[in-house]
Amino acid sequence: MMPRPDHLGPEFATQFADPSVVAAYHLRPPYLDEVFDVLANLIKDDPRTVLDAGTGTGEIARPLATRADRVDAVDPSGEMIAKGRLLPGGDASNLRWLHGTMEAIVLSPTYSLIVTAASLHWMDWDVVLPRFRDLLTPRGVLAIVEDRGSAPPWAAPLGEFIAAFSTNRTYRPYDIILELEARGLFRRLGRHQTPESAFRQSVEDYVESFHARNGFSRDRMLPGRAAAFDRDLRSLVTPFAPDGIITLHRTNEIVWGVPVPRECSPDRSAKGSGPIP
Repeated sequence: MMPRPDHLGPEFATQFADPSVVAAYHLRPPYLDEVFDVLANLIKDDPRTVLDAGTGTGEIARPLATRADRVDAVDPSGEMIAKGRLLPGGDASNLRWLHGTMEAIVLSPTYSLIVTAASLHWMDWDVVLPRFRDLLTPRGVLAIVEDRGSAPPWAAPLGEFIAAFSTNRTYRPYDIILELEARGLFRRLGRHQTPESAFRQSVEDYVESFHARNGFSRDRMLPGRAAAFDRDLRSLVTPFAPDGIITLHRTNEIVWGVPVPRECSPDRSAKGSGPIP
């Protein structure tokens, strides 16, 4: 088995508490509305309690709170939580913001659904997957949400820019689902991919959104390097945005299943976790 990718180490995860990352985080593409229909339909047990593990500013937790009895939104970044509280839905009475790591935080089980969205890869899988299993109700599932999309016309040179400017020098391609399955930590029960949707964004916001991503925290880049990346990326995409707006074609993928620790392989049924109606 290949070792855990080095670029997912804790020294890179902590950048999401950097002020520059928090400030730019709202410029990342939002999750599509259909994602919340899928997640709501995965909740089979009462009460309808949800754990959003690695919530960031609550991009999943805030909308999902309107469809659940309670949502616990956990994140290791107090800065992200503080911003999330101020965003629409951040003050919902059934939304509990919890500051801490998923490996150690004290929680109030059980949960009918656990969601991770662009967050599970940063956690210690050997610790959190067994913990997720113990936190779930009998028909509860873990749903892993990822952002996908068609490669834009500027994808090839963009990849070169990322390789040249990123502060994370150890990146290698990986698939979080395959990584977990290969370790015996997750058994897939279902998958749903939303139809492709167009997302329009100004060139300036698109460029700035990269500073809310792994390896591009302004707080960790030399000022000259950050400015050079912005300049080069702006020059790259401007020909594709005659009105100052670029269009990205994207989808969201939801994979759900059962966390299965190595030492335990229970015969849990997929009942209640079939195709989304």
